[in-house]
Amino acid sequence: MEELMRRKVLLIGMLLIFYMPSITFGDDIESRLKTLEEALKIQGETIKEQQLIIRQLKNQLETSKQAPDSNSAQTKISGGNSDEQGSDKKEPAEENGWKVSGLFGSSNLSNPNISMVLNTFGYHSNLKSGVLSGRGVPGYTTSGLNNTKGFNLDSAELGFFAPVDPYFNLYATIPVAEDGVELEEAYFVTTFLPYGFQAKGGKFKSGFGRLNGQHKHTWDFADLPLPYRAFIDGEGITEKGLQITWLPPLPFYTLFGVEVLQGENATLFGSDAHEGPHAFTAFAKMSLDIGENSTVLFGPSVITGKTRTDTIAADSVFQGSSTLFDWEMTYKWKPSKIKSLVVQSEYMYRTQHGELTDNATGIAGSLKRGQDGVYAQAVYQLGLWRFGARFDALDLMAKQYSLSGGQADFGSRPWRASAALDFNATEFSRIRLQYNYDKSNGSGKANNEIFLQLIMAIGAHAAHPF
Repeated sequence: MEELMRRKVLLIGMLLIFYMPSITFGDDIESRLKTLEEALKIQGETIKEQQLIIRQLKNQLETSKQAPDSNSAQTKISGGNSDEQGSDKKEPAEENGWKVSGLFGSSNLSNPNISMVLNTFGYHSNLKSGVLSGRGVPGYTTSGLNNTKGFNLDSAELGFFAPVDPYFNLYATIPVAEDGVELEEAYFVTTFLPYGFQAKGGKFKSGFGRLNGQHKHTWDFADLPLPYRAFIDGEGITEKGLQITWLPPLPFYTLFGVEVLQGENATLFGSDAHEGPHAFTAFAKMSLDIGENSTVLFGPSVITGKTRTDTIAADSVFQGSSTLFDWEMTYKWKPSKIKSLVVQSEYMYRTQHGELTDNATGIAGSLKRGQDGVYAQAVYQLGLWRFGARFDALDLMAKQYSLSGGQADFGSRPWRASAALDFNATEFSRIRLQYNYDKSNGSGKANNEIFLQLIMAIGAHAAHPF
C-alpha cells in the first residue's frame, strides 16, 4: 500500500509539471511528452495492482460463503436436532443478528467468568465454647453461635457468571467449606423483557431489605446485625423461587419487585411449613442524588408466609403464619476515591400467630408475637483504612410474646455494640479487626468477641448492588 501511495504522489507531481503554463527549468515540448508517457505508464501499473486486489477480495468472499455455518456446528456439538430434522428455522439468536460458535457460544461466552473469595478469621470470646453454641436470643431464636475459638474457615466461595445468549444471564455461587460444598445460589436473569421488567429464577438471595442481598465478603462487619439474627438467622433469606422487578421511567431511580419463594428459611418459615411455594415478598428501592458527592437509598420490604419451625423455644414446634416488615435507609458520601462515608440503618418488625406445641407433653398453646429490632452503622474510609461502628438492639418499640394469653418476660432488652478497623491493601484483599460487646442473651453476662478476618478475592467477580 505504501508503494501504491508513492506512485500516486509521483503521478500527480508529473501531471502538475506537464500542465504548468511556463517551464522554469528549460524543458521543451519533447521533454513534457516524455514525462507524460512515464506518468501514464505508472498509472497503468497502479490500475493492474488494484485489479489484482479486487480479484483477491472476491476469492476470499467466495471462500467464506462456501464455509460450513458455525451455528450448525455448534448445534451438532451441543446435541441440537435442527440438522438431523432438516429444519429451516433459524435459532433465535441468529434472527436478531447475533451468532454463536464453539461449544457454548462465541469466544466471550464459551468461558464463563470464574472467581473465588476466601473468607477466614480468627475468633476469641470470654465465654466457653459450650456456652457459645447454646447462646441464643431468648424470645427470638434458640440458634446459638457457631464460631470456634481460634482459627475459622468460613468458606472459599466460588462464583460463576456469564451471558447464556441475548436473552439470559446465568449466575452461581458455591461456597466450599470444611464440612462440605453448598449450592448457595444458582439463578438466571432475563435481559430481553421490555418496559423495564426483569425476571430472576432459581435459587437466589431475596430482594428483601438491604443486607439480605449481599454476600458475606461485602459486609461492613464480620457478622450480621441482631435483627437479622433474631428474625432470619444465618446469611439471610436465600430461597428457590421467582422474582419479577420493574424499573419505571421516573426522574430518580425506583425499583419495584415481587417474589414467590419456596419458604425454607429455618427461622422465619421452616423447611416443611407447607407443600409448594408458601412465602411471598414485595419491595421497593429508591435512590436520590444529593449534590455531586452524596446519595440516599431507601425503601420498604415485606415478606409473609406459612411457618413451621422449631427455633422459637426448646423442644417445641410452632405452626402458624409469619410476616416481617423492613425499612432501609442508607446515606453515601464519596467526594474522592480515597475518602467516603456510609451511614446505614434498617428497622424490622415481625408478627406471628399460631400454635406452639411442646414435643414432650404434646400440649399446644396459642402464640402471638409482635417484636421489632433496629441497627445503625457508620463506616468512614480514609485512604486504605476504614473505621466502622455499629449499634443494634431488639424490643425497641414492640415486645409482645403472648403464649396462651399470658405475656412472657425474657429479661432486659437485647443489644450489642461493635467497632471495626479495616485495612484494604488493594480492592482484592481486606484485613479486618472487629470487637463486639454483646448483651443479647438476657442473662446479664456480656459476650466479648474479637474477630481478625481476612478476605481475599481472585478472578472476575460479578458486580455487587450499589
